[in-house]
Amino acid sequence: MNRDTRRAPAPVPAPSGQAGAPGMRSALAALCVTELTSWGILYYSFPVALTALTRDTGWSATAAMGAFSAGLLTSVVAGPLVGRLLDRHGPHRVMTCGSFLGILALLAVAAAPRLSWFIAAWMLVGLAQSMLLYAPAFAALTRWYGPDRIRPLTTVSLVAGLSSTVYAPLTAFLLAQLGWRTTYVVLAVVLGVVTLPLHLFCLTPPWPPAPPRTPSQTPPRTREVTSSRAFWLLAAAMGLASLGLYAATTNLVPLLISRGIGTTTAATALGLCGAGQLLGRLGYPALTRRTSPRARTAVVLATGAVAVAALASIPGPVLLLIAATVAAGAVRGTFTLLQATAVSDRWGLHRFATRNALATTPAAFAIALAPATGALLAGQVGSYSGAFWLLAGVALIGAALAMGTTAGLHDHFTQGP
Repeated sequence: MNRDTRRAPAPVPAPSGQAGAPGMRSALAALCVTELTSWGILYYSFPVALTALTRDTGWSATAAMGAFSAGLLTSVVAGPLVGRLLDRHGPHRVMTCGSFLGILALLAVAAAPRLSWFIAAWMLVGLAQSMLLYAPAFAALTRWYGPDRIRPLTTVSLVAGLSSTVYAPLTAFLLAQLGWRTTYVVLAVVLGVVTLPLHLFCLTPPWPPAPPRTPSQTPPRTREVTSSRAFWLLAAAMGLASLGLYAATTNLVPLLISRGIGTTTAATALGLCGAGQLLGRLGYPALTRRTSPRARTAVVLATGAVAVAALASIPGPVLLLIAATVAAGAVRGTFTLLQATAVSDRWGLHRFATRNALATTPAAFAIALAPATGALLAGQVGSYSGAFWLLAGVALIGAALAMGTTAGLHDHFTQGP
């Protein structure tokens, strides 16, 4: 018996028959569509619109990107509160309210007369992101499906992985025809038309009650979990890995250009990185069947470090660099599902949304800061290759920390009620 199996608490089963409850297929299909749309509009539209809006407003690209980052950070801060609401009320109310808020936020972005308004509007978008993107959808599927959660989680992440493929070209087309302000009005309408009715009418399966506390199987209290050494190490490992992986992939194009590769080819390689994410997500169910939670986390993070190091060290040819790019994308795709399951794999389903939001907060901060961090490191060390070596080291430290993430409750930093 390995250490993971010996120390991990017994998993808490999902309510009997929940995976077959009325409306589950409709809810899963709805989340596939709404995650595709929410990611495409609330996240991927901005990089496409950046040049047009800075040209029209005169704001610097740095200032406009700062507004976008402020929104991402707002989403991070709101995450734990949204998690508690999800645990208490389920996704129906939370995600329906998120759709309303997203519509209002995008209209505020379109109407922004000055930079301060624009920043505040994107912070409102960030609040909507916390109620609409992966975290609430994954929390809902985890609670609904229980032990059978891997398949629906993979399905939603695969469909949502196409969001940039669908909405980046659509945003570019709208920008060419309408300008950036009217484009965001149209996107607000699309968000409302697609997500609002689906959240309102399809996220209606019964919300399972919290797993019962019995003398033979008492779920650990949230304070016990979040104060344990394993929880802190998991949060730190995920945060470091997020910084390494996301800073590398978001700075992939300048790295390839610095190797003498043309912009078009570099952009194509970035697109193939996205295709690699889909491959990684397809392989995740098989990985879960063959590994323990601790080993799985360490292997994925260490593989990510190797992929980033390969990008740092391979000078060419182009095909070899593209292969390394696809590999890095596959690790990032696997990492998305690893984040969605790491907490439930160790501590069960009790108050999952709250615990998961707390565990992934460092990773969310790292992802928000990753693009600027990669560019800053490149400036400090004098090359993108050097920056990628540092990022590989950061991810490798995360993999080392992951070896301490066995879900034991014997090692609290603090004892809480």
